[in-house]
Amino acid sequence: MSLYSYILRRSLYMMIVVLGIATIVFFITRILPGDPVGAILGPQAPPDVVDKVRREYGFDKPIYVQYIDFIINLFKGELGKSVSTNRPVIEDIKERFPATFELATASLIVAIIIGIPMGIISALRKDGALDHLIRLISLFGVSMPVFWLGLILLLIFYFRLGILPGPGRLDPYIPSPPRITGLVTLDSLLTGNFDAFKNAIAHLILPATVLGYFSSAYIARVTRASVLEVLRQEHVKFARSKGLSSGAILTRHIIKPALIPIITVLGLVYGGLLEGAVLTETIFGWPGLGSYLTRAMIYMDYNAIVGGVVIIAIIYSVINLIVDILYSYIDPRIKYG
Repeated sequence: MSLYSYILRRSLYMMIVVLGIATIVFFITRILPGDPVGAILGPQAPPDVVDKVRREYGFDKPIYVQYIDFIINLFKGELGKSVSTNRPVIEDIKERFPATFELATASLIVAIIIGIPMGIISALRKDGALDHLIRLISLFGVSMPVFWLGLILLLIFYFRLGILPGPGRLDPYIPSPPRITGLVTLDSLLTGNFDAFKNAIAHLILPATVLGYFSSAYIARVTRASVLEVLRQEHVKFARSKGLSSGAILTRHIIKPALIPIITVLGLVYGGLLEGAVLTETIFGWPGLGSYLTRAMIYMDYNAIVGGVVIIAIIYSVINLIVDILYSYIDPRIKYG
């Protein structure tokens, strides 16, 4: 099967999966107790106003009619209107997602820089003091609450030492660059606003470190297990018998065969980061997808919840497709099919 045929087939599967997830979440939000219109307008709102808003958003229709309208709008690329923001959900997500993408990408870079070398060193020094130390660090990363680590870093580096900025994407006195991509770092570079670029990078350090350290713990553990598995294989033993140096064996015979599980966990980690780190975005005042969905759940904003879940499902599906395509480039024995 050719690459294009494989992508087409997977795209059809992705559509079915996203449609199924959207359907499940749609009916879950509709059967839950509560009234999103009442939550927004408050208990003192006149009944005629509540009825008018309910008709405006289509909540007065039977559930099956609402579902049909939802599916039709979904195929047209529309996700309905948010009750809490009074804007199209797709516009809210377009505004919020670049912030999450920026933070998730920076966090993944930190996680790769920390996690992969830690995993390799731990495997090469199996059962040694360095191995135990790295495994302990990974254990802390997995078990440590993200919100606690975020608050501690804010307390130390922002409140006490004052060497890093606090919450937000930019300081209040730094004007935001014109919106081109929605990524403050990239937009500031494209417009030549280097003060905004440096400030945006500084604001990324703490939240990216928190998420990156948390994610690096998983990456390090998977990397260690994968490298240990490769070290037991015959081709590595043969390379050692030929007298190759440890560096040559690592780069030529270990890294590439060990990449399959590592690429898999990187895809899962990146997908999880792109869905929005709710606690981290809340602590650091990051206006991303996670904080948007949190607000939607608080106000029972059905359309925003379903729209956000649809976007998350698409993100995971696309990342899984990219990971599967990368498999064949890493290992030519893997065929599309």
